[in-house]
Amino acid sequence: MTAMYATSTAMPFSHDQPHIVVVGGGISGMSAAYELGRAVRDGAAPVAVTLIEREARLGGKVVTERNGPFIIEGGPDSFMAQKPWAAELAREIGLGDELMVASPMRRTTWVLIRGRPQPLPEGMLLIVPTRIAPFAFSPLISLPGKLRMALDLFVPARRDDGDETLADFIRRRLGHEALDRLAEPILSGIHSAECERQSIMATFPRFRELEKRHGSLIRGMLAARRTAPPSSAAHQSPFMTLRGGMGALIDRLEQHLTARILTGRQVTTLMHDPTAARPYRLYLDDGALLEADAVILATPAYVAANLVNDAFPDLAGALRAIRYVSTATISMVYRRSEVGTPLDGYGLVIPRSEQTWINACTLSSVKFRHRAPDDYLLLRCFAGGSRRPELLARDDDDLVRLAQSDLRAILGITAAPVLTRIYRWHNGNPQYDVGHLDRIAALEARCPDGLLLAGAAYRGVGVPDCIKQGRDAARRALALAASVRLAKS
Repeated sequence: MTAMYATSTAMPFSHDQPHIVVVGGGISGMSAAYELGRAVRDGAAPVAVTLIEREARLGGKVVTERNGPFIIEGGPDSFMAQKPWAAELAREIGLGDELMVASPMRRTTWVLIRGRPQPLPEGMLLIVPTRIAPFAFSPLISLPGKLRMALDLFVPARRDDGDETLADFIRRRLGHEALDRLAEPILSGIHSAECERQSIMATFPRFRELEKRHGSLIRGMLAARRTAPPSSAAHQSPFMTLRGGMGALIDRLEQHLTARILTGRQVTTLMHDPTAARPYRLYLDDGALLEADAVILATPAYVAANLVNDAFPDLAGALRAIRYVSTATISMVYRRSEVGTPLDGYGLVIPRSEQTWINACTLSSVKFRHRAPDDYLLLRCFAGGSRRPELLARDDDDLVRLAQSDLRAILGITAAPVLTRIYRWHNGNPQYDVGHLDRIAALEARCPDGLLLAGAAYRGVGVPDCIKQGRDAARRALALAASVRLAKS
């Protein structure tokens, strides 16, 4: 390896300063670089920071297109308000006044059952009923299915801490029909996952906690509802976003970075020599060499695997074991005069058993204000994932045609859209298969001092989770840098 990079041009830093390199400029890497820079600005840690991103722009899957009066999200359109880390970061960088919740008057989510949309009954907390009358009269679940769900009050609780699939957990507590019509489209849909492989402990650990504490999901949700503070009442939306779109977070965060930023550059190999003054060497695709005291890998797991393959082959193998699936978002704008408002709610989730081309549909301009003028309707459909991976091979026109055919059959939309946008995320969705948390713990244990992992592949796929992971990794890197300075003094 030494001979191969003998002609590399090193990028020097002051030997008095520890150097921390962040690889990957998505929201995890940007959050890590921000936290490192904040420590520098506060005078707590005199370190040099470099952020490397192979694409021309920062932000990864967080991308917002502003097309005239329309705000179109290519990736995440919001984040869960109950996870505080995204809102906290937004406020820190001066976006507090831009935070907003989803429209409070139209919170209904619809589920496609036998080709017809059916609303989730009032009082449903995720997939658990907490009000008897709306659930009893809902056509969403058959009478036998409702009786089986009610048995949750009597099914013995599993008391151990072992993992299981989401499918096994839901069948055990609520029955097969609840799995097919509720859990699979809603809970697995969040992760673009297969419920028969999805880890309950890595994706919805709260369900197991409720089961252990209350012996029943229904009793647990009722208790949570009784003790919830007024701010989380039924009228408060669980979703938050930014008035100008999620991309506003990226734009403002970039302005607050004090790191040296290298975009359009790619790390090809990472080497490690614990006896060197700076133990990490990163070779870039243009022949440059970076030496670092610590490295934060905030890339997809398979990219991280390629980087560490020469230095840590066992770690690389563990990283490659994390599965990914590919997805696409298909945004379409319609004139309201031609389509009206097809659903009184945020959107529609679709069980796998319905055999549609799309997996779900969000009424983006209904869910969030300021996404389109009042005389237009902005929809976003989701395709691909584990259900129909072959769709990602279709061209844009074909994807739009297939989405339109579903919207015509389900919602009666026959008009042609006035604007369409497609974003493809090839290998963009990590899969938290059963046993995921144990695998991640073992994987992290293989990392030597100073090599840190952050991102959607590890401990949460949402924007708040990725922000938390990035900032936590930065704090650990800073602690290491402080120990290095102490050892040299």
